[in-house]
Amino acid sequence: MNDKNRFLKKALLLIACCFCLFHTGTFAQDNKKFLNPIMAGFYPDPAICRVGDDYYVILSSFAYFPGVPVFHSKDLVNWNQIGNILDRPEQLNLDKHGVSRGIFAPTLSYHEGMFYMVTTLIDRGGNFVVTATNPAGPWSEPVWLKDVHGIDPSLFFDEDGKAYIIYNSDAPDNKPLYDGHRTIKMQEFDHKNLKTTSAPVILVNGGVDISKKPVWIEGPHIYKKDGYYYLMAAEGGTSVNHSEVILRSKKVNGDYVPNPNNPILTQRHLPANRPNPVSATGHADLVQTQNGEWWAVFLATRPYTEQDHYNIGRETFLAPVTWKDGWPIINPDFEEVQYAYNRPNLPAGKTPKLPLNGNFTYREDFKERELPMHWLMLRTPRTAWYSLSKPAGSLTLDVRPETISGDANPSFLARRQQHIYGNASAKMDFKPASSDEFAGIVAFQNETHYYALGKTLVNGKEVVQLRKSEKATEGSPETTVLAAAPLKKKDSKKPLFLKIDFRAGKYAFYFGSKEGDWTLLQDNVDGTFLSTRTAGGFVGVTLGMYATSQGKPSTGKASFDWFDYQGNDPVY
Repeated sequence: MNDKNRFLKKALLLIACCFCLFHTGTFAQDNKKFLNPIMAGFYPDPAICRVGDDYYVILSSFAYFPGVPVFHSKDLVNWNQIGNILDRPEQLNLDKHGVSRGIFAPTLSYHEGMFYMVTTLIDRGGNFVVTATNPAGPWSEPVWLKDVHGIDPSLFFDEDGKAYIIYNSDAPDNKPLYDGHRTIKMQEFDHKNLKTTSAPVILVNGGVDISKKPVWIEGPHIYKKDGYYYLMAAEGGTSVNHSEVILRSKKVNGDYVPNPNNPILTQRHLPANRPNPVSATGHADLVQTQNGEWWAVFLATRPYTEQDHYNIGRETFLAPVTWKDGWPIINPDFEEVQYAYNRPNLPAGKTPKLPLNGNFTYREDFKERELPMHWLMLRTPRTAWYSLSKPAGSLTLDVRPETISGDANPSFLARRQQHIYGNASAKMDFKPASSDEFAGIVAFQNETHYYALGKTLVNGKEVVQLRKSEKATEGSPETTVLAAAPLKKKDSKKPLFLKIDFRAGKYAFYFGSKEGDWTLLQDNVDGTFLSTRTAGGFVGVTLGMYATSQGKPSTGKASFDWFDYQGNDPVY
């Protein structure tokens, strides 16, 4: 190829890439298009349910409390959180659970005026069901399903009045042929008395083709259409090899025949260096609108390096579905999952109070009587350690011995990091009484992977510190101080302003004595330390307010007047 032709080929490729970016990245949400992800940040394992003209989505919450957020929409695009299904301590015991344990993959169903949520509490109790007549709550106490052994349960209500529970379970006779060998099992379910009524049967062994040693068949759903029962499930694990597959049968208990064109959704074959990648697609659920369209919700990630670093967890995306030759196709017109699609043929819904996608700014001023439902804490609270009334208009945390490195319920309230680029800041009043007391803001991935920016005492003088978590061993500190700066004596009685700036794999940390007047404490801090690839687990970074006395008794308080979040991803 001569230089002229080579140059022409590169120019055409550049134009094509720009055209692709225009259609998948550089755009704004309008009345014709919607933006993906529809729920940005740590909102994994979506399950969807339609009741008339109303749509509901629920998601995994792991060891965060309250558990299982539930969202409502009229148009599949604008989602408002209406509650948390497990919002009472007596419903959800997360004591001593690791951050990525707790609640796995809930699903939501509706039948004859009743909503059903089934899920798994890993490490304590197993599978259970709760019910409600209103998805906003209140929801019942858990009914444990002691003979359902596995994870990712879902319910299917057949036209003849029978109901079934389907779930991921062990290999036949508990003798796996290879690592990751699992099955999909089913039992009849008495939805009135909330119990199974038959022995389990295996619907899928291993995956769509056991000769290829498929791994982690999970997240099953059954749908009925045109005389067929369709069994859809994730396969390949929830990382870069994630996919969605589907099988069908004329009978609910099989035999189930795989779609010859499986998987019906994956991105694992695409190059890692593609621009603005959407990766790890799977764990999908289908819904048909009242106007006859089909759509899929599914989880995916947005890595910012070719090594699959992403900090914000697994997110919820929406894509159209078409049917061909009796099989569904997710994302039918594209190879890559898109950042924008044409909106569903539904009347526009209300703009959400809390933005969930695109770029946005959101300030929490703590002037409501109750903490808004999107705020999270680690594990189940056993005492009242925060207040919105003392003083009014502020969030006040008790300075307590528990730490975010431990397995208890610390004085930590957080919201999700929902963007690859952005910042979070807060205004804090705190007077440490000893070097054990520390309060500030945190970028938290798990017990051993977080950064904390706050105030403490060193040699009797107030300082701002940036702390990095360590893998604690007996007698060793939980954190290392990466940077510190003394506070001027004249500023010791003033509020302290703190800011975390995140830019993909780089974080920066600031402080100041007045809003907007920032002093850089540390720049270019390794953000990949907070990525799932490095930290492991199933959650994403949360950003929030924290106070601790590091194992020592304390009567201290830390008050926050506001917490500000700004997202500014270049893709939008």
